[in-house]
Amino acid sequence: MSHEDGLELARARYGLFAVVLSNLAIATVAIVGVWRLDGDKAVIVGVLTAAFTAVSSMTTAYLGIKAVSNTAKSIALSEARGRERTEQQASTPAQRTS
Repeated sequence: MSHEDGLELARARYGLFAVVLSNLAIATVAIVGVWRLDGDKAVIVGVLTAAFTAVSSMTTAYLGIKAVSNTAKSIALSEARGRERTEQQASTPAQRTS
């Protein structure tokens, strides 16, 4: 495993940890808020809707950013391999003629 792979793994782990921790904090605040509202249904619905929106937005943003990052890395690696092949093919005929 290269240093770059280790760095990417650490970013993924800590990013996921941050998202999970944030989602747990939002859920905790929502649960405590609902518990303290003593049955006011209109406000409870608002609190739960806001909490669900925050959790889903944060999770979707993380997964979207991670997917784009993985795609960009894949494209960069693919282009690098393509350049290597092109350079190898270009140098092969020159070696045969000498």
